[in-house]
Amino acid sequence: MRKSEVLAAESVACLNKALGHLRDIWEEIGIPEEQRLQRTEVVKKHIKGLLDMMVAEEENLKERLLKSIAVCRKELDTLCKELQLDPFEEEEESTILQLEKDLRTRLEVMLKQKRERKQELKTLQERDQDLCDLLCMTPYSIDSNSVPSLEELDCFRRHLAALAAEKERRREEFVSVKRQIILCMEELDHVPDTSFERDVVCEDEDAFCLSTENIAALKELLQQLEARRALNEAVCSELRSRIVELWDRLKVPAEEREAFATYMTGSRAKTRKALQFEVDRLEELKLQNMKTVIEAIRAELAAYWDKCFYGTEQRQAFAPYYEEDCTEALLQLHDAEVGRVRHYYETHKELFEAVQKWEENWRLFLELERRATDPSRFANRGGNLLKEEKQRAKLQKTLPKLEEELKVRIEAWEREHEEAFLVNGQQFMEYVSEQWQLHRLEKEKEKQERQLKKSRQIEEEMMYGSVPRTPSKRRVLGANTPGKVRKLNATSCATPNSTLRSAFGGALFHSPVSRPPPSGGKLGQPARTPSRMAMKPPRTAHAERNKENISQLNGTTLSARTFKGLQI
Repeated sequence: MRKSEVLAAESVACLNKALGHLRDIWEEIGIPEEQRLQRTEVVKKHIKGLLDMMVAEEENLKERLLKSIAVCRKELDTLCKELQLDPFEEEEESTILQLEKDLRTRLEVMLKQKRERKQELKTLQERDQDLCDLLCMTPYSIDSNSVPSLEELDCFRRHLAALAAEKERRREEFVSVKRQIILCMEELDHVPDTSFERDVVCEDEDAFCLSTENIAALKELLQQLEARRALNEAVCSELRSRIVELWDRLKVPAEEREAFATYMTGSRAKTRKALQFEVDRLEELKLQNMKTVIEAIRAELAAYWDKCFYGTEQRQAFAPYYEEDCTEALLQLHDAEVGRVRHYYETHKELFEAVQKWEENWRLFLELERRATDPSRFANRGGNLLKEEKQRAKLQKTLPKLEEELKVRIEAWEREHEEAFLVNGQQFMEYVSEQWQLHRLEKEKEKQERQLKKSRQIEEEMMYGSVPRTPSKRRVLGANTPGKVRKLNATSCATPNSTLRSAFGGALFHSPVSRPPPSGGKLGQPARTPSRMAMKPPRTAHAERNKENISQLNGTTLSARTFKGLQI
C-alpha cells in the first residue's frame, strides 16, 4: 500500500474520532437532537467545502500543466524552424508532470541557442558597421530580424576578415601621404583651414574615413601643397630682388641690411612673410602707419559711442577725433578717451543692453508697421501675414512694458549718479516719446496723402467723368424718352456754344447763355432742383469705396455720375 493511501485512511479515522468526540460533548451538554443535527450539518459543510477547495486546486494545477505543455510544444516547433533543427521527440508513457518538465527544459536550451546566435550576429554587424563607416562601404546584407544559421554566421566572419585586411592596406597608404602633407604644411607655415585638412592633420588617425574618395583627395591635397611650395620659392626670389632695389634707393645702412640677412635665404612661409613685411616697411611712411593706428582707435571709439547711445554734441565734445594732423600726442588722447568710454560702458552694461533691446524691438515694430501698409503682403502663401500680425500685436504689448521697466531703472540710475541718462543726446523717456510722436505723425501723413489722392481722383472724375464699374446696372443717358431727347436736341441747337461730351461717362457743360433747366423741361416752367436726386442714397459698393472721403464731398461740386442722373 502506498504511503498516500495510508495517510488517507488515517485522515478518515481522525475525522470519525473527531465526530465521535463532538457527539460526546453534545451528550454531556444536553443539546437537543435537532441542534445536534444542525451542528453536524455545519461540520459536514465545512469539511466538504475544504475538500472541494483542495480538489479544485489540484484540478487547476493539472490544467496549468496541460497549458504549459501546449505552449512549450508550439514554441519548440517555432524555434526548430528558426534554428533549422529537427523537431523535438517526446518520450512515450511519460506523466504529465515529467512531460512538462522535459519540454520546458528543451525550450530553455533552444532559447539560449537563439540568443547566442542573435548576439553573435549583432556583434558581427557592429564590427561590420564600424569597418564600413571607416571605409565608406555598404554594410553586409543579412536579415537582422531572423535567426542566422551557422553557415550564414561563418560567411559573415570571412567577409569581416576581408574588410579588416582592406582597412590595414588603406591605413598604410594614408599614413605615408599624411607624413608628406605635414612636412609641406610646416615648410609653408600653413594652418589647416578646411574641415578636410583638419581631419587629415589634427584628428586621430583612427577617426579618418579611409574611403577611396578621401584617399584620392589626400593625394590631390599633397599635389596642391607641393605646387604652393614651388610658387613660394619663386615669390621669395622676387621679393629679395625688390628689397635690394629699395635698399639701394633709400640708402639703407649696412648694419640694418646685415640684421635682415637671415631672411635672405630659404623659402619657408615665415621667411616669405618677413620679406613681404620688409618690402611694406620700406614702401610706407611712418606717418601712414600712425594714421592707420589712429583710424583703428577711432573706429573702436565710434563703436563704444554707439553702444553708449552718444548724441552728436557728446561726440563733438571730443575735439581730437576730428583733427587731421596725426601725431603721437593725438594718439595718446585717443587711447585715454577709449579707456574712459570703455569703462563707462562696462560699468553700466546691463542698462545699455536693456536700451539696445528696446531699440531693436522698436525697429522691428516700425518694420512690421511698414509691411502692414504694403499691398503686396496679401499675396503671401506661406502664412507670413498671420505671423507678422501676431508679432506686431505682441510688440504693441511688449514695448510699453519695456519702457516702464527702463523708466524705473533709469530713474534709479539718475538718483544714484545725480546726472541725466541720455540716449542720442536726450533723456530716455523724452527720446521714446519723440519716437512715438514721429511714428504717429508719419502715419497721419500717410493717411492725409491717401485722402489727398482720393480727393484728386474725385476731382478728376467730376471734371472728365469716370468709367462705370458696373455698366449693366446703370441707367444710360441715351435711354431717355423721345420727347425729352427732342427737347434736349432743340436746346442744344439753340445754344451752339454748349458742348456735349460722351453720353456714356462724360459730363455735359453748357454755355452761360440761354442754359435750359437741368430737367430738360420747357422754358418758363419751374425747374426741378437737383437736390432731391443728389440726396439719393449711394449704392452700397460706392459708399464703401468712398466712405473715407465723405467729408471731402461735402460742399464740393457734384460728381459726373450725379450730374448724369440730373440730366435724365
